[in-house]
Amino acid sequence: MSKLPLVLRELHRSETSLGRDLLAVADRHPADQEIFHVARDIAGWSKIHVRRLAEVGHQHGVRLNPEPRWDVAPLADLAQRAGTALRKRPETGLLLLADLRRVHRKAAGVSLDWELLAQAAQAMRKRDLLDLAQACHPQTLRVMRWANAHLKVTSPQVIAS
Repeated sequence: MSKLPLVLRELHRSETSLGRDLLAVADRHPADQEIFHVARDIAGWSKIHVRRLAEVGHQHGVRLNPEPRWDVAPLADLAQRAGTALRKRPETGLLLLADLRRVHRKAAGVSLDWELLAQAAQAMRKRDLLDLAQACHPQTLRVMRWANAHLKVTSPQVIAS
């Protein structure tokens, strides 16, 4: 029996979680315009990936939600207000580092999930799954690079101050 449904479900779950984390980072750091806007933009990639996973999953007999809930509205509002209130506090920098580390780790996990799907798709000769992985995986790698770059720029300022 194929384990493909498990792989698709896990990738859908992890991609959804990554998108939610990116939106949460944006909400917690509204004063940092680049973090706020870029995190929201790249969270859009996760939304597209989840929708495409649901489409291809359906073709393989796996039901996945194409439009999961992306944020918890009351918590998102609270996080944004807290981020605005705390923007001048020294702990804000540490919070940003923790958020970027979490995004990087989560994106690394999603990247591995895409790699697993691509390898399985090749072995099973499932061109649609391989095409999906090849289309989505590079964007996940870009999320990792974005988080890593911001960690490199932000960490000296936060840690040395």
